[in-house]
Amino acid sequence: MMREEQDPVIISTDGTLDLHQFKPSEVKELVREFLFECKRKGIRSGRIIHGKGIGTLREIVHSELRKNTTIKSFRLGDHNTGGWGATVFEINP
Repeated sequence: MMREEQDPVIISTDGTLDLHQFKPSEVKELVREFLFECKRKGIRSGRIIHGKGIGTLREIVHSELRKNTTIKSFRLGDHNTGGWGATVFEINP
C-alpha cells in the first residue's frame, strides 16, 4: 500500500496564526515553526487563534508557549484580539 504524500502547507508569517484548519496532531510542530519564523523575521508580538471550543488547541498552544525559551509572555486575547479564542504573545528581543 502506497502512502499519499501531502503537499507542505505554506503559511504567511505576519504575526498571526489561525489554527482552525489544522488537526490537533499538527498543532505542536506548527506552533514551533511559527514562533521560530516570527523570531527570525523580527516579529516581537503576535497572536495564535485556536478557537473557543473545548480547549484542546488552547492547551496545546499554551504548552508550547511555556516550553519556548524565546517567549517573554502570553495571555488570552481581549475583546480586540479574539477574546478567549486567541492567545497573544511577546517574544524576547
